[in-house]
Amino acid sequence: MSERALPISINAVNWADKHYLIVDDFIGVRQLLRESLRNLGAKNIDQASSGGEAMVLLAKTRYDVVLCDYNLGEGKNGQQVLEEARVRGLLMPSSVWLMVSAEKAVESVMGAAEHQPDAYLLKPITEGVLLTRLNRVWHRKQVFREIDTAFGEKDYLRAARLCEEQIAKHRVHEIDLLRMKASMLLKAGVPEQAREVYERVLAQREYQWARAGIAKIRMANGENEQARQIFQNVINENRWYIDAYDQLATAYTNMGMHEDACTILERATKLSPNSVLRQRSFGNVCLRLGNIGLAEKAFRKCIAIGEYSINKTPEAYFGLARVCGRKNETKEALQLLLAAQREFATDEVQLRAKVTEGMVYHESGDYRRARKAGDDIEEMLRQRGDRPDVTTCLEMATLLFAVGVKEPPVELLCYVIKNNHDNAVLLEEVQGIFEKARMGDEGKALISASKKEASDLMNQGVLLWKTGKVEEAVTWMRDARRKVPNNLRILFNAAQILISHMQQRGFDQNLSDEATEVLLHVDKVAPGQQRFAQLMEQLASLGRSKENASA
Repeated sequence: MSERALPISINAVNWADKHYLIVDDFIGVRQLLRESLRNLGAKNIDQASSGGEAMVLLAKTRYDVVLCDYNLGEGKNGQQVLEEARVRGLLMPSSVWLMVSAEKAVESVMGAAEHQPDAYLLKPITEGVLLTRLNRVWHRKQVFREIDTAFGEKDYLRAARLCEEQIAKHRVHEIDLLRMKASMLLKAGVPEQAREVYERVLAQREYQWARAGIAKIRMANGENEQARQIFQNVINENRWYIDAYDQLATAYTNMGMHEDACTILERATKLSPNSVLRQRSFGNVCLRLGNIGLAEKAFRKCIAIGEYSINKTPEAYFGLARVCGRKNETKEALQLLLAAQREFATDEVQLRAKVTEGMVYHESGDYRRARKAGDDIEEMLRQRGDRPDVTTCLEMATLLFAVGVKEPPVELLCYVIKNNHDNAVLLEEVQGIFEKARMGDEGKALISASKKEASDLMNQGVLLWKTGKVEEAVTWMRDARRKVPNNLRILFNAAQILISHMQQRGFDQNLSDEATEVLLHVDKVAPGQQRFAQLMEQLASLGRSKENASA
């Protein structure tokens, strides 16, 4: 959209009632920017001298305008502040974020651009440039003002409807509003409606973000090859469209083409090296392929740039420890595992650290200590009532097989299969673990039996529901959830049956709470699933009907 079409008169905006945040580590720059804003009439101006201080203020106040320097000295940089503000939902759609910096390096600009500042201003900045740019961006963003409330309440379907209403009032901003509408529909779990919006945009003009949006939807539907082709075409059109590289790597991974995923991530990390998540993904795929040199470089970079990032996770520490183990540098590996446990003090991290410790010992040839770690893991499993995430289960099974244990890793892999019985790529990975343990034929039989058990559990519950035995279906699905607590299809069907029960027999607060608990668990296990928002809205509708009936 051309900025020439936007109004630029500063008199058209009441700047006095807005809330501003200036983030810069130099007091002189903060004072300069503050005076520039005061010349606009601004009164409510807060200041932060560091990224950490900025996050505290952002958590307390909904700012209309943020002027944030890129380089903030020790601690978070401007990119990491913006990244965390987006992830934590501290900025409304109408909020204006201006990234201010003397930094001209492409990797810095690219990194910040990935987290969508509304403008990127290079120092030195004159008052005239600042005010003109602020005014232009402000007018463009205010069409989202009415959407703010729905967005803040996570009512994404209502936010999408408001986008359409705003389009009727502000045709000049149609493309921006359609982009927001598609984003809201994706968050709401209605990708086909989002796809219609993207196609509506593409009918007007070839926007790469709309093309990439369609590719993401196709990939979510399992159409990985079609998505791969679209992402590749987007990159061919614009080599700086970094998100397309990440998505293309995901498509390759979904198809089991790990070397291609590695190649594309290597290209992406060279173009924009300051993404914690990308460096971690790159390190993991390199480690999987046995490219120890690239894996080490990626994990070390990930740890360095993640120090003050919201995306800082223990995976990079575990990955680098595995690299050190393969290089027979056991001492550094163990130091990394201690650092991970110190930085992330949770039971899950303790378990993963122990698994990685066993792998390090095994890969470095210390089989006695590897077996001791295996014994510790078995004891930790006995003491906990649940099972960890898929990645940890696979790593535990791999280690336990390697140290000569059989029954616990078989149980872990069968648990993974039953909770992911329709994930072909994951099942192939499980079969690979069985084959490495010289249990290929037995593994095929176990996978087949576990898939059937999960399918039977789900199908029987659905059959009871469809034949009108709703109460029996509810009871059956409760038992199914206890047996396979993370199977998304079973969880969604369980929630749907609970909702159906209330639609037929009337609202029941206990059933509503149970359905809500099931859906929130789904959103924790796998955020952004297609049926989540739809079922949540059905629940909300039942609650509203109950309130109206009793009014």
